Amino acid sequence: MDIQHLVDRLEDLVDEGRHLFGTKYTMVDEERALEIIDQMRISIPEEIEKAARTIQLRDRVLAEANEEAARIVQQARQHSEDLIDEQEMVKQAKVRAEFVIEQAKIEAQKITREADEYVLVQLSQLEQRFAMTLDEIRNGIQLMQVEEPVAAPAEPEMEPAHAPVNESAGDPISFDRPAQAPMGSRI
Repeated sequence: MDIQHLVDRLEDLVDEGRHLFGTKYTMVDEERALEIIDQMRISIPEEIEKAARTIQLRDRVLAEANEEAARIVQQARQHSEDLIDEQEMVKQAKVRAEFVIEQAKIEAQKITREADEYVLVQLSQLEQRFAMTLDEIRNGIQLMQVEEPVAAPAEPEMEPAHAPVNESAGDPISFDRPAQAPMGSRI
């Protein structure tokens, strides 16, 4: 399964989770999250295998280029040996052989450079996907490790008959929030 698809599923799971009021935390289905993470663990080796196949392809292209260069060099040597009897033709053959060798080296270097650039791009993309996946996994882990707030010791409750009364509203005065002045008065 594609790692990007799994990352999208994990993100959807977090989006579907229940947000805890007043916090930045979200509760998610642990079983589904762990299932997706397990699938990611299976999928990551597939991505690595793709990168390895890319490297093998590059190596095969390089080997073919080297074989072609060796074949061209061998042909140039054979050709120059066949023409050894005639001085002028020998000189021309050597020049041609050197040119062919140089061209083969240039072509081999070009193929090597292009293969290396391709592998670098593929590995960079893979690294970015892994980094995004790792960030999302870490965020998921952090969300899963939310600690419950420690409860403050309970204050003794005042009996309603003895509780101070807000005379403007006729309600007991709340100690949790500041008392509001009646409208029109200055504080």
